[in-house]
Amino acid sequence: MDKRTILAVALSVMVLVVWSFFAPKKPVQEPQAPVASGPAVQSAPPVRNDLQESPAAPAPVAAATAAMPAVERAEAKDIVIETDLYKAVFSTQGAIIKSWELKKYKDNNGMPVALLKKPGIIPALGIMLEDSRRNLPQQSLYTASAERLVLSEGRKKEGEVIFTLSKDGMLIRKRFVFYNDHYKVDMSVETSNTPEFSVPLGTGFGIYDTNGGSQTHSGPVVLVDDDRQEFKAGDDPKFLTGVISWIAQEDSYFTAALIPLSATEGVSVWNEGTSAEISLKMKPQKNDFIFYAGPKEYDRLKALNKKLEHLVDFGWFAFVAMPLFWVLKYFYSFTGNYGWSIILLTIVTRVPFIPIMAKSQKSMKKMQKVQPLMAELKEKYKNDAAKLQKETMELYKKHKVNPIGGCLPMFLQIPVFIALFNVLQKAIELRGAPWIFWITDLSVKDPYYVLPIVMGLTMVLQQKMTPSAMDPKQAKIMMLMPIVFTFMFLSFASGLVLYWLVNNILGIAQQFHTNRKAD
Repeated sequence: MDKRTILAVALSVMVLVVWSFFAPKKPVQEPQAPVASGPAVQSAPPVRNDLQESPAAPAPVAAATAAMPAVERAEAKDIVIETDLYKAVFSTQGAIIKSWELKKYKDNNGMPVALLKKPGIIPALGIMLEDSRRNLPQQSLYTASAERLVLSEGRKKEGEVIFTLSKDGMLIRKRFVFYNDHYKVDMSVETSNTPEFSVPLGTGFGIYDTNGGSQTHSGPVVLVDDDRQEFKAGDDPKFLTGVISWIAQEDSYFTAALIPLSATEGVSVWNEGTSAEISLKMKPQKNDFIFYAGPKEYDRLKALNKKLEHLVDFGWFAFVAMPLFWVLKYFYSFTGNYGWSIILLTIVTRVPFIPIMAKSQKSMKKMQKVQPLMAELKEKYKNDAAKLQKETMELYKKHKVNPIGGCLPMFLQIPVFIALFNVLQKAIELRGAPWIFWITDLSVKDPYYVLPIVMGLTMVLQQKMTPSAMDPKQAKIMMLMPIVFTFMFLSFASGLVLYWLVNNILGIAQQFHTNRKAD
């Protein structure tokens, strides 16, 4: 029984680790109104006349065709917004985002991380009308209230840019308010004489991080009725209704999110080539939003008070992961190094398990001592399974041995390990964070594989030191575990490998103490 239990637990740990690494996310609920491609096209609502045409609007040009309006001959202009945190470029053609570069974060080439690189069917924050003029707003030229806006700590801290389009009897006005010290942008879209419309966020490949973390979700995500739902290229088109808290395009560490402050009609998710797109469907009125394009910093997202912190998904054991995340950041506040903070966190998480581990090790030691007696019982009652089981229980009772006592600590540590796995894999604080020597980024794998190899060696040593009641064949099978784990951890973030390595070293120290005391 003990042999089977130990083997089952060891294999279970490996399966859980692999499962948490590669497991598919929860399937999306069936939509109420699926669409074929892109936001659904519906008949236009009654015409509104509550807006006055802007005196700065351009003169009308030739009417566009019903299917695809032609691009206007006038040349589009770039509108540059620059703050201490990012540099954004809008275009007067469509009043859409052309580029969004984060100054505080660099890619592998040393360049600023760029979000919203690819436009998709409609570039980010464009407008798609729900009638035959669906492409007219992004094909047309808007007037802009400013050609350049520069914000800084010592100068102007906030400013606005207004884009206006007056064409074919309709009026569209987009207003953006930018802040120097925040990645959020206050946004409003006011329309007159237009049908319902959609506001998209570009494609799933418009945001990507080249600095590791490729195992986490990348693509559209939405929080509807407090349920986080993820999508990827190849998924069937969806139209979701309910309480829409936000929509986003995300990758491991960065996001572009749109938070509706007005009532929404729903969310459309569809595929465009090899990527997926997402958009909010809105009524023809003054609609307010918060747009966020920046890092997935939990505290920064939480401060918006719009549930955007759910973009940082710590998985099944988030209730365990969050306290660990706070403790990790607390240690960093005085160590200034996330590598040493991970080591301190490992020690802290190990302390509660010391008494349990001690009992486990004692139990394993006792199991090892009664192994010869177990062998005698097996030989004596090899043809009587019922009698063998009864005598085995009596043997355990006589020597006060718990056959599953050695397995309990492993089960208890599984939630902690998975929670730490998600924290170290998804916390942007570790992106680009060095430890010592060649470990210059704890969010990516060890470039020389030193940490995972040393970790594998510590697993071998720990197995050699741990008392075992297994027969030689089972022991050989268990010796494969360090090899399997080493190969798994070769591609894991070095921060996670560091945690596992330190945990093994602490386990070896405790096992050495237990063995010495028992002897």
